[in-house]
Amino acid sequence: QVQLVESGGGLVQAGGSLRLSCAASGRTFSINVMSWFRQAPGKEREFVATIPWNGGEPYYADSAKGRFTVSRDSAKNMVYLQMNSLNPEDTAVYYCAATTKGYSAYAPDYWGQGTQVTVSS
Repeated sequence: QVQLVESGGGLVQAGGSLRLSCAASGRTFSINVMSWFRQAPGKEREFVATIPWNGGEPYYADSAKGRFTVSRDSAKNMVYLQMNSLNPEDTAVYYCAATTKGYSAYAPDYWGQGTQVTVSS
């Protein structure tokens, strides 16, 4: 089992920045890929960004490219999502996710509880 706990969400004005954190615990040695997803009210959950747990380049959704940066600190079992130039369309609950079976960012096995990000205009 892998446990994931997000933090860092909050209310920010348009144009501002937030840094989300995700703490992983449990069988972290089994993690292959860590990802961020988000779900806005009335919308389906969507992929935001992903990064290999043990090295490799990150990958972003088009909506995140150039504004968001995903990073990891494997020694601390942490993953981060730095979000800049936020706009109201970024308002959502953000989820951290871990893939242990295979390497697909789109089929995670574990999810965090989510952290709310609200961007005011």
